[in-house]
Amino acid sequence: MKRLAIIPARGGSKRIPKKNIREFCGQPMITHVLDAASESGLFDLIHVSTESDAIRSVVEQFGFPIDFMRPIDLADDHTPIMPILKYVLEEYRNRGVRFERVALLMACAPMITPNDLCGAAALFDAHHGKKAVLGVAEYPCPVEWAFRRGSSGELVPMQPGMFSVRSQDLATAYYDAGQFCFMPSERVLAAVGAGSDEGFLGYPLKGHQAIDIDTLEDWRFAELIFQSIRQDAQRK
Repeated sequence: MKRLAIIPARGGSKRIPKKNIREFCGQPMITHVLDAASESGLFDLIHVSTESDAIRSVVEQFGFPIDFMRPIDLADDHTPIMPILKYVLEEYRNRGVRFERVALLMACAPMITPNDLCGAAALFDAHHGKKAVLGVAEYPCPVEWAFRRGSSGELVPMQPGMFSVRSQDLATAYYDAGQFCFMPSERVLAAVGAGSDEGFLGYPLKGHQAIDIDTLEDWRFAELIFQSIRQDAQRK
C-alpha cells in the first residue's frame, strides 16, 4: 500500500514572517518534520506543497525535491487543507502515480517524532486503513468548565452549573493538536470543501507536542521546550 506524506507550507505567513523556513533551534522549522517523516521509514514519497520559491529552495537543499508547485489560487488565507491534499493526489494520478494512503504533516510541528508517526500509522493499519487517524491532545482542564467572555468582560458559562462537578467525574476531552493526520486517499478525493470532522480515531500526543505556534511568544516557548528535550536526550 503506497503511502504519501504531504506537508503544506504556504509562503504568506503574516503573524510570523517566513514561519515555515524561519530558523528554529538551529535549522529551518519545516526541516524538523521532514526529518521525522524521513526517519520514520513510512513513506514512499514526501511532498512539500508550496507556492513559494523560497520554501522550495530550502526544502530541496535539505534533500527533498518538489515535483510540482501549488497553484496560487490554493495558497490564500482562506483555502482549507483538504483541497490542497486533493490537488496533490490528483496531480500525481495525472502523472500515473497512485497512493492508497496519505499522511498530512504540518510544517510547524517540530515536536513530532518518528515514533509518533509510526505509532499513528500502526493504529491506522490496525483498522485496515478504513478510518483516519488524527493526532490529538487532552484539554488542560474540563471543557465543561469553559466560559465565553463578553465585550464588557463578563464571563458566561458554556454549560451552566457544570463548575460544581469534580474534574475526576468528567470524561477526558481531546482536541486536534494540529500536528498530523493519516487518511485513506479515497477519503481525501471524495471530500467536499473542508471535509468532515467525523470518522476519526485519536492518537494521543503529549501536551508539549501540541503547542500551536502562531505568535513569536509561542515560538520562543516552543524553542525552550525543544531545547530542554534535546538536552535531556543528550544526558541519557
